[in-house]
Amino acid sequence: MPDKKLMLGNEAIARGAWEAGCGVVASYPGTPSTEITEAAASYGEMDVEWSVNEKVAMEIAAGASIGGARTLTCMKHVGLNVAADPLFTLAYTGVNAGLVVVVADDPGVHSSQNEQDSRFYARSAHLPMLIPADAQECLAFTKLAFELSERFDTPVMIGACTRIAHARSLVQTGGRVERDLPEWKRNPAKYVMLPGPARARHLALEDRERRVREEAGIGEWAYSIEDNGGAVGVICSGTAYHYVKEAMPEASVLKLNLVYPLPERAVARFASMVERLFVVEELEPFIEDAVRAMGVECSGKDRTGRQGELSVNRVRAAFADLPGVKRDAARADVTEPPARPPAMCAGCPHRAVFYTLAKRKLTVSGDIGCYTLGMLPPHGAMDACLCMGASIGMAAGLHKARGDDFARRTVAVIGDSTFMHSGMTALLDAVYNRSSLTLLILDNRITGMTGHQHNPASGFDIHGEPANAVDLEAVCRALGVTRVRSLDPFDLDALNSALSEETAFDGVSVIISRRPCALLDKKRRPPVAVEGCRKCGACMKLGCPALSKDKGGAVIVDPAQCVGCGLCARVCPFQAIHDAEAVKV
Repeated sequence: MPDKKLMLGNEAIARGAWEAGCGVVASYPGTPSTEITEAAASYGEMDVEWSVNEKVAMEIAAGASIGGARTLTCMKHVGLNVAADPLFTLAYTGVNAGLVVVVADDPGVHSSQNEQDSRFYARSAHLPMLIPADAQECLAFTKLAFELSERFDTPVMIGACTRIAHARSLVQTGGRVERDLPEWKRNPAKYVMLPGPARARHLALEDRERRVREEAGIGEWAYSIEDNGGAVGVICSGTAYHYVKEAMPEASVLKLNLVYPLPERAVARFASMVERLFVVEELEPFIEDAVRAMGVECSGKDRTGRQGELSVNRVRAAFADLPGVKRDAARADVTEPPARPPAMCAGCPHRAVFYTLAKRKLTVSGDIGCYTLGMLPPHGAMDACLCMGASIGMAAGLHKARGDDFARRTVAVIGDSTFMHSGMTALLDAVYNRSSLTLLILDNRITGMTGHQHNPASGFDIHGEPANAVDLEAVCRALGVTRVRSLDPFDLDALNSALSEETAFDGVSVIISRRPCALLDKKRRPPVAVEGCRKCGACMKLGCPALSKDKGGAVIVDPAQCVGCGLCARVCPFQAIHDAEAVKV
């Protein structure tokens, strides 16, 4: 029965897929898109999985669509880079059943390594792209995307962002439309992309894009016009629509639901209705450049800039010179909150590793995960971090550039989930090409940074059901690594000894640091106690949030944060920190 529910944008996308009769969901977790797949897993009618990476997820989606099931795959913007290879050819093959690709951008870099604008992928791959402005549209546009996918024989992209994905609003829900699988029919000319068939499919793609553009120019699903009779007109989409409506209430608005291909007839009609035309959009001038390419004069990026998130105040300030737009007066009673840099949790197993790496002054090639925080004070123990799985390849490159002596002072650091995402091929390459490096795999038994999603090493699937648990040691040996050892990172003597021996080895070696994420351990141990602190500050170099100093410089423990891991007791040279139970290995 139809019902209204308060939903995250991500939850609404999952609901929309369910209502549309989606049968398969395959994704890799990545903020801000993660909750879509988590919510989808609660609907028993859909086969939902965490794939090992976005490329595999896209390929599963392709196979399921060719097999006749409506399919959804979700990822963050940098994950789309990983999935781009199959995506671009999928644009050629088209679909058998609806295939929807959700990509969530991160303007403002809240949880990412760049501010990528994924709209350019839609243009480059020639794929339709819808952008919702609230949770209700997240649901509606997901259902629309499946319809468009099948109507035009194409994957359809939905562009979200942090504010849409993680904002809640009321959503009118409906029931599920069940779909029967069609009869299986072979069609290699459509789905096998050798050069000959690919040339024909490229022509089909160009014709499809023309048809989408023509229908979008007159289709109410692609845009809406709000004519306020003013001289100023604004073209916008997604979150920018709400900012414009609040900051520029007197402006006429063309709200684009479809940002690619551009509904050109609608844009031309709207431009003829106003005297001055502006485009308000986050990140790159994607829409603005397309409108200018039509020969329509407009501006916007000269006012709003290309970096960071927009907001009502930012839009208001950018257009304060226009009639009906007033900048808010500064409020004396508003103060900025104090800076709160991210930190590893109390009891985090990665803390011991980065404490040791910093103490040994090793060069560290890092990767994407909670452990990337090892770059921050007090450790400062990371020298480069590029993307998922890059730590191993970068360490190999450092060896090639600077030789064996430098390699003996260099380690690559990667997490268990990230190693399986895209680290295994780099390790294979390092062995094959006779690199010299030491790899630390930080196995905390979970995909930590995105919110504790299971992966092939954790032994459970997305539903928490038992699954095959990958033997990381066996995998490394199968890739050709002859020196593989495992240890508990809180055994600092063993960790130091392993680093000394493996960095001295000319070749590829692997140290698996294995200790579960502190947040997985639900058995709370008593907090440690400090007696007779000598104020040496050794324990403060751990960067544990449970430790601080009193006015006299002595270390104190916050019992509300301390999880009793005992690492601080291990590094205290004066045995001033005590908890017999916690310090046992």
